Amino acid sequence: MIQGTAEDAIDLVQWRQHALLFEQEVAKAAIGQTRAIRLITIAIFARGHVLLEGDVGVGKTLMLRAVARAIGGAYSRVEGTIDLMPSDLIYHTYLNEEGKPRVEAGPLLSHGEDISVFFFNEINRARPQVHSLLLRLMAEKAVNAFNRDIQLPNVQVFADRNQIEKEETFELPAAARDRFFMEIPVQAPRDRQLRRELIFNTRYHDVDLLIEQVDHRVLDYTRLNDVARHIQNHVQTSRTLQDYVVTLWDAVREPQQAGIDIAGVDTARLIKGGASPRGMAVLVRAAKILAWLEGRDMVLPEDVREVFYETVGHRIFLNPIYEMRREDIVSQMCRQVFSKVAVP
Repeated sequence: MIQGTAEDAIDLVQWRQHALLFEQEVAKAAIGQTRAIRLITIAIFARGHVLLEGDVGVGKTLMLRAVARAIGGAYSRVEGTIDLMPSDLIYHTYLNEEGKPRVEAGPLLSHGEDISVFFFNEINRARPQVHSLLLRLMAEKAVNAFNRDIQLPNVQVFADRNQIEKEETFELPAAARDRFFMEIPVQAPRDRQLRRELIFNTRYHDVDLLIEQVDHRVLDYTRLNDVARHIQNHVQTSRTLQDYVVTLWDAVREPQQAGIDIAGVDTARLIKGGASPRGMAVLVRAAKILAWLEGRDMVLPEDVREVFYETVGHRIFLNPIYEMRREDIVSQMCRQVFSKVAVP
């Protein structure tokens, strides 16, 4: 484990070694999820919150438990339900054995500043009021409780959505989706042998045993904020790369002018809101982390392309008449953006 204070010199070579070790440790539990683990690693070192996309039972919770163990710090989870209230995240009340009311910290505050991973399962089942509290937590890493602001400086929020059932769900507003650094797909492994192993090898049936195999606290979660800032300052972007990113942004905002053609879509009316400046800044932050993980101090166009869909895709807001085809349209548009915009 890397140790030291925030004032110590940050050795990015050593931190990169530990980041790669972190990926190896998480992979012991999250079988066949190499790309998802790499994207989560990028988000961790960029200090960005993550919305996971995937079917039930593909291992999202298992992967996050492994992530929390390898980061160190505390892991907390809450289930989104129709009757969940904002206060339920902060405290809960009950009658003790003597019949007297008691108030105890809820899932957000029960670990204090030691919380490093907070998982909100089925976030779209929760009411908009709960989303509002979560937005503040994600933006400020603080919540208001007991008449004071409580800082949670090391917390990283992960959430997933119920994509199957639509009853008693509340779709996330644009502002909430924009607060997520990435939307990361988590799918069952495609490799046939891996699928066979997951089904028949009893080693993968005991979740707790899998988690125990992950080395505890490979990273020092209390230093990740400082390391993240240092990486962003260390990894550079050329003027040519900057022009490339701005041109990609123009193409996303005005697909018709970029020459993008999607069957059954009027591209002149397609975009209700394109990626924001914050969204494109997130893209660059992610590309810098990827370049660093690859051992470089300069961002290349392929770094931008590799993380483009996960950082920008959910920040492209379509005309409502196209929302039902959102996944297909946005993925097609991103692919065409890459083909229309020349790589420097």
